[in-house]
Amino acid sequence: MMGVEQIRPIRMGEGQVVEPKWPEGDASEGWAEKEYRSFADETGRLFGGTWQGSPGSLRMDPYPYDEVCVMLSGRVALVDVDGGRREFGEGEAFFVPRGFRGVWETLVPSQKIFIGMSVTDPSI
Repeated sequence: MMGVEQIRPIRMGEGQVVEPKWPEGDASEGWAEKEYRSFADETGRLFGGTWQGSPGSLRMDPYPYDEVCVMLSGRVALVDVDGGRREFGEGEAFFVPRGFRGVWETLVPSQKIFIGMSVTDPSI
């Protein structure tokens, strides 16, 4: 039986610390990010928590999983390979589909809540 002990709070700075590893050359100089994973299902393919990042950019070719993001602070932009651009700031939510090709730009120090859904390796 599931009870309240299975409910996980999602708080900035709490959870399993994950510093994603990206292929050499995909991140700009000074790129820094850290996840605090608050939960994961038994397969590890559904996971979430909080994220914080410093200004910089990351090429994603392709993005490895589906992700729902809710910006707590800061501002980020996603730019696709054709030059299309969307920006998101505090209080805004957005979905990045697995397979997105482009660049994630962290414009100012930022924090978000996220839920990731992977079909492959969740350790990225």
